[in-house]
Amino acid sequence: MAQPQIGYLVALNEKHEEDPAVPQVPIFRGLNFIGRNCISVSEKRLSRKHLTLTASPNGSASLVVEGANPVVVNSGSTRKKFYSRENGTISSGDVIELIPGHYFFKYVTLGGDKNVPVCGADNLESGSNNGREAGESDALSRKRLRQTSETNVSERNLKIPEVEKKSKVEGSNSVTGSSGSSLSKRDSNEEAIRHFHVSMDKLPQTFRLLSVQGLPQWANTSCVSIRDVIQGDILFAVLSNYMVDIDWLLAACPLLAKVPQVLVVHGEGDGTLDHMKRSKPARWILHKPPLPISFGTHHSKAMFLVYPRGVRIIVHTANLIHVDWNNKSQGLWMQDFPWKEQNKPSNGCPFENDLIDYLGALKWREFSVNLPTLGSFTINSSFFKKFDYSNAEVRLIASVPGYHTGNNLKKWGHMKLRTVLQECTFDREFQRSPLVYQFSSLGSLDEKWMAELAASMSSGLLEDKTPLGPGEPLIIWPSVEDVRDSLEGYAAGNAIPSPMKNVEKAFLQKYWAKWKASHTGRCRAMPHIKTYTRYNNQKLAWFLLTSSNLSKAAWGALQKNNSQLMIRSYELGVLILPFKRRSSGFSCTTTGKTVENKCESSENSKAQKAELVTLNWQRSSSPVCSSGEVIKLPVPYELPPQPYSSEDVPWSWDRRYYKKDVYGQVWPRQVQLYSNQDS
Repeated sequence: MAQPQIGYLVALNEKHEEDPAVPQVPIFRGLNFIGRNCISVSEKRLSRKHLTLTASPNGSASLVVEGANPVVVNSGSTRKKFYSRENGTISSGDVIELIPGHYFFKYVTLGGDKNVPVCGADNLESGSNNGREAGESDALSRKRLRQTSETNVSERNLKIPEVEKKSKVEGSNSVTGSSGSSLSKRDSNEEAIRHFHVSMDKLPQTFRLLSVQGLPQWANTSCVSIRDVIQGDILFAVLSNYMVDIDWLLAACPLLAKVPQVLVVHGEGDGTLDHMKRSKPARWILHKPPLPISFGTHHSKAMFLVYPRGVRIIVHTANLIHVDWNNKSQGLWMQDFPWKEQNKPSNGCPFENDLIDYLGALKWREFSVNLPTLGSFTINSSFFKKFDYSNAEVRLIASVPGYHTGNNLKKWGHMKLRTVLQECTFDREFQRSPLVYQFSSLGSLDEKWMAELAASMSSGLLEDKTPLGPGEPLIIWPSVEDVRDSLEGYAAGNAIPSPMKNVEKAFLQKYWAKWKASHTGRCRAMPHIKTYTRYNNQKLAWFLLTSSNLSKAAWGALQKNNSQLMIRSYELGVLILPFKRRSSGFSCTTTGKTVENKCESSENSKAQKAELVTLNWQRSSSPVCSSGEVIKLPVPYELPPQPYSSEDVPWSWDRRYYKKDVYGQVWPRQVQLYSNQDS
């Protein structure tokens, strides 16, 4: 069904007078593409789909620049320039310069249509012809509708880079997991995230998804942006990441420019680093941790924000660049911890020990900061011992590069995960239950290493101390058609950087499962989130949110008769376990009463059980554990996963794709990731 028209773009001359010689461009509710496809000009600086306007029923529209050249918006007396991939909002009466100083169009909304009901699948995929040929528009609408309704479109028998075969719809009404349970489409909640509301004191027990532009409001329920977590009176900050766009970061979160001292721990190369040095605030310190083994990276994504009341620790999956915080499926965990009482002894706790060990491995050069009202401190890993982590709701699972032996063998990577899980007891329903690996980059793997990783992921005990037993893993990975029809089109594939030589190994075929995310509205928001879990239908034994992709570099590989673990990269993740805790409810940014309670360590088998469940879990269909505590996790993809059909083709980024994406583009194409493309 066609979407209602919200307004139109009226062409203006350089005097901002209406130009009747240029046809008006209709703007429909939902997604509209503006560029040479709908404006009859030959100017090559103007891309075929130069910008997108997502119009809402109230008349406002969000704007995202898709082309390489900037766009200017004149709103009243304000004139603001938006560069490629930047976004803003326009209202009726605003004037857009498609190229600065050229191609003026005034946005005008229609009257009397604000209450027209939304048509289609929650308006997620709505669009307009905007002057395109009817056949192209209809085909695009059909593709989007198929994606929204979770019908699976994939390339058929695509085996060589230069050829694309005709796609075909493959439908399925139910999915079945290894445990024998099934989830019917009729039984699943297609908008389950709409009901995901967590009180502040319970937030550290779960995680949240990042907000995604262009999704309906329900799909961003309880989701967060960078400004939602970087807030308050920050005295000092450590920002840890792989990619860092300082220009975007300061624009997206101006509060950071006011923080007296910021340490940026990054993984950038020399070219971007030179730009970072030129553009960073004077009191920011840049540090790239040592990489003793070739082909490693600093890949951890975390923030450590120090406040007068304590420290906020954030572990997440997004690079510090625009597209990661706006266009992709991402995850974030956060908890605040108070300063320790100076005269009260503390023996630390597992979370603290793991944190201090990891920060020490980063080896930044210590420096001094003066924190107002608190005094002068030397900033090194030991500084973070000054906070009380006894109420930590998760365990840290980190990787640091090196050849780890002896006591360090079980300290990092998948051996750390194995060690923590081996100290936990789980319900019998998870005996030999399946595993899910979900990530955004696939390393060069072999069957021996996959068995090694599965042994760690399958660790854990039943109440009678017998092992849980091995679980069969599936890999959730976007198909070519998923990427082609995504919010970013083929450009999304730039952040799924796995080559054919890794993806097309024959033994991997049995692992592939589909990216299906209708219950979180993220079918078209390609995953940059990395998660690993063990499940039985809609219940989870444990859940790991991490920066680690599926690679030996990230997780480590056992060597020398399993006496040595070789890791190339720095990674960081949080392991959520099914143990009931009473969070203190402490916050660094709000004041309130806290509960004096010291949690038992998560690996203590005597700790009272809770139940970890997905958003599609329904109380009536599953018994609750004896404690009555249920912790919902916004797992973005559907469980059990649906294996690839014979026609699904896993995405690889070094293949050529000639079938055009939703923006009319083919692949490969240049993708701008930084505000300054030269960086």
